[in-house]
Amino acid sequence: MTRKVSRTRRRQIIDALGRGTVPQNGLDLFAVGMDRFEKVLDEELTVAAGGGSGFKAVRGEYGSGKTFFARWLAERAKRMRMATSEIQISDTQTPLYKLETVYRALISGLSTASSPPSALREIVDMWLLALEDDASAAEGIAKDDRRAITSAVDDLIESRLSAAAKNAPAFATALRFYRQARLAGDQATADGLLGWVGGEPNVAAAVRRYAGLRGDLDSGNALGFLQGLLVVLHDCGHPGLLVVLDEIETLQRMRSDVRDRSLNTLRQLIDEIDEGRFPGLYLVITGNPAFYDGQQGVQRLTPLAQRLATDFQTDARFDTVRAVQIRLTGFDRDKLVQLGCAVRDLYAQGHPAESRIMSLVDDGYIKELAGAVAGHMGIGTAPRTFLRKLVADVLYRVTDHEDFDPRRHYRLTISDTELNDDERNATRGVRRAPSADEVELDLT
Repeated sequence: MTRKVSRTRRRQIIDALGRGTVPQNGLDLFAVGMDRFEKVLDEELTVAAGGGSGFKAVRGEYGSGKTFFARWLAERAKRMRMATSEIQISDTQTPLYKLETVYRALISGLSTASSPPSALREIVDMWLLALEDDASAAEGIAKDDRRAITSAVDDLIESRLSAAAKNAPAFATALRFYRQARLAGDQATADGLLGWVGGEPNVAAAVRRYAGLRGDLDSGNALGFLQGLLVVLHDCGHPGLLVVLDEIETLQRMRSDVRDRSLNTLRQLIDEIDEGRFPGLYLVITGNPAFYDGQQGVQRLTPLAQRLATDFQTDARFDTVRAVQIRLTGFDRDKLVQLGCAVRDLYAQGHPAESRIMSLVDDGYIKELAGAVAGHMGIGTAPRTFLRKLVADVLYRVTDHEDFDPRRHYRLTISDTELNDDERNATRGVRRAPSADEVELDLT
């Protein structure tokens, strides 16, 4: 039985699936096969939220659900009041070795259970209010004594961020002057300073002069900014931060010098997490097996390969989630059908046409549709296309047209233009289409 969810949340999930994308939330409602990860990963997130830190490398072929896994894990982290951020590694926008671009992307994607990206302003404002309360309580200052509170809060900002200040002293300075600008009603300056804290490179010179800031965020101080962010999060009720570096296999396509610098940066991050430099941080990377095993990826840097080494020769049934690297085995036919039934149930829940949906799009029909899509694409690459076809081509039509019967009126077609590059590459040799452009599979 599908758990009751709001109409708005259900609509957001279904709309995303109909577009062929992974929803931003609600993934637990159809998280097929994720139960084997729950206990250990919840334990590791709890350690991070308690002042520890953690790292996990996720491997899987295209279609195995790496992005789904990352967003599912983010939802679990948010239930623990942790903040989260998902970063797409890119050779142009977010090259891993340029930590300033990674930090900037982290801030852009920063969210909490109550605040969507970017949640930096809400987090900083909440932190400053908490510092006011702390200062008033500790010093016995009257709440209407603004001068005394301002001085005490400035001192608290410096003391709380002292560890981060060793590598990024301007982080605390920018936050002090951000608060000063807010109190003075100078919103434009406050916005500029908050942008600078978030790593924006083009902050006006007048804003910099206001706070005495010099230079921009760079790879040398970006990790100091991250340390400061973790302190701010903790002090305002978010005990940790889950960061996902998604599609890290793109490093394999970069120039050799860029790739080598990026791999070394990843090794540096893992070491500094192990050394306890980032209390509250849980870092996840996702990549395909070629990235972990091939000579253009992890194996290119021996120290990194040693840190990520995991034995996958044993039967996948006996994998341990406690290993530094975990593998997603993807979908078999039964899991694909189970996934389709869960989405169908979610779609039908509370709908005026619920009984007709459940009758026309029954488990047997979903099994037929899953088999047709998988037969064309191969099971491993089928989930995204299967769900998009189920939602956009079948379920929408059943609810829009009372006389529509998918077994009688729907013929599955999959065109090359509907597939992304990974799907086209992965399905070569599997497809049995009558032409190079389109396949039609009759489900009547």
